[in-house]
Amino acid sequence: MNYFVEGLQGSGKSTLVGKLSEKYPDYKVYREGDYNPTELAWCSYVSKEKYDEILEKYSDIKSMIQEKSFEENGKMVICYTQILTDVPGFHKDLEQYEIYNNRRTKEEFRRIILDRYGRWAASDADDSIFECSLFQNIIEDMTLFQVASDDEIISFYEEIRKSLERTSQSESGDASKDFKIMYLMSEDIKSNIDIIRKERSDDQGNEMWFPLMLGYFNDSPYAKKYGVSGEEEMLKHFAHRQELEMRICREIFPGKYEILKSKKYDEI
Repeated sequence: MNYFVEGLQGSGKSTLVGKLSEKYPDYKVYREGDYNPTELAWCSYVSKEKYDEILEKYSDIKSMIQEKSFEENGKMVICYTQILTDVPGFHKDLEQYEIYNNRRTKEEFRRIILDRYGRWAASDADDSIFECSLFQNIIEDMTLFQVASDDEIISFYEEIRKSLERTSQSESGDASKDFKIMYLMSEDIKSNIDIIRKERSDDQGNEMWFPLMLGYFNDSPYAKKYGVSGEEEMLKHFAHRQELEMRICREIFPGKYEILKSKKYDEI
């Protein structure tokens, strides 16, 4: 069994991942920013040629980059946010090679995602816990940057489901990958966001996360197209996203999900 832990920002995904990892200590845990066979958030995705250019450009930290780099299917994945360095401009430079926020064409974006889900589903890897690896980053990108309709997103998740239904070869024959979506439903989105606003502040109380999140929303093609901005509109976006994600659970992954109330669950 594999678990996908999903929900809005501030819903308690990291806490649930921790509980699941305690319950299943032998499981492999993938948190945001880790090298992850199903998700590329906070990672650069580049050709081998571009990778060699990056190593040459940042030769002073070459070994650090190599330590956080992984080869897959002729490409290189660099978990650049895990590289602690004060080299000027390094993280901003590597950010441009992510697959999100219109950094790839719509066709390339979708192909990369489907190929990676398919390869994972066809692999022997199993017993994994994935944080935020199925809904959040894909749906945020498709909504805010591709300005895709709900129906377009639903259709794409039909393709994702088909990729996840690929089978893996084993000595006993074909075996479908078994997985469950653990979805944390936020009943009070604003309160949850207010909590992480405080948690993700510096020692002087200056908010670090929220201004970035609000800027991410305000500057998105979606916000520009519909002439919306500000905290209230962002909260409306989160509410809509939650409704859409729960719809995807019901329509695309029936029997493969469990809804838990955010911060109000005891047993898993």
